[in-house]
Amino acid sequence: MKKRLAATLLSGMMLMTAIAGCGSAAAKTEEPVSEDIADEAAPKTDEASDRAVLRVGMECAYAPFNWTQDSDTTPDGSKAVPIYDSSYYAYGYDVAVAQMIADELDMDLEIHKVEWSSIGISMDAGDYDCIIAGMGRTAERQLAYNFTEPYYYRDNCIVVKKDGPYADVKGLSELNGTGCVLTTQLGCGWIPLLDQVEGAVTGTNFETTSECFMAVANGVADVFIVDVPTAQSALLTNDDLLMIRLDENDTFTGDEEMVNVCIATRKDDTELCDKIQGAMDAIGWNDKAKMDELMDKVLTQQPAAN
Repeated sequence: MKKRLAATLLSGMMLMTAIAGCGSAAAKTEEPVSEDIADEAAPKTDEASDRAVLRVGMECAYAPFNWTQDSDTTPDGSKAVPIYDSSYYAYGYDVAVAQMIADELDMDLEIHKVEWSSIGISMDAGDYDCIIAGMGRTAERQLAYNFTEPYYYRDNCIVVKKDGPYADVKGLSELNGTGCVLTTQLGCGWIPLLDQVEGAVTGTNFETTSECFMAVANGVADVFIVDVPTAQSALLTNDDLLMIRLDENDTFTGDEEMVNVCIATRKDDTELCDKIQGAMDAIGWNDKAKMDELMDKVLTQQPAAN
């Protein structure tokens, strides 16, 4: 009986000590903790990294500027970038330039895949912070976004069927009065050029350039107005298509804006636009020879499916 009583008293004392300990610990947590101590105690995980993130929107379907692939490397060993919230990777000219800029800014790069027709809307909604997607700097777009200086310069061209009735065209005027069916990509800067072919039929414009090339290959359209690098990319895997660079004295007019391929940020985010421009200046990305060299390189790296 005495042993049981002693055990009971001992257990009670241990319980009171434990309760007192919990109360004491709770009281200590209410005391202010310096930010330095709190930072040192916080676990350094990827999610808690101090590195800022450059969040970039692009189609990931506009080779050779950007495309989607299964692997994290290209044939020459270049590193592709994971596509946000996806098991796929992105690469191409835009991705390579974005990575150089992110590295210069000491930022992590995050690629967001988005349809071209909503690429500006999604940036304004805050899904990402800039667009590096082969976008031409037009006067209309400058009303809505900030733009850097060009990170690429391009020319336009037309793509026709190799064995079709327009394969021998050398100048734009040769298309006048033929009733040819024209197409280009939805929401792109080439759309105003469709009206420059007299008597042409404006066919369906498509969400992606791949669909436009397919339309010409299948005879749904006769002529696709597009830029030279994109045409060169498509011809690598489409033997039935032909790219034509129109005579400089008989070609489209008023397309100078689309020559300048620039990076866009939200209109109110001049700070990021200036930071990106500063990074471009620091790495010397204003040299057309460097731009053309990189484009020639990425053209050889795209998967056959693109």
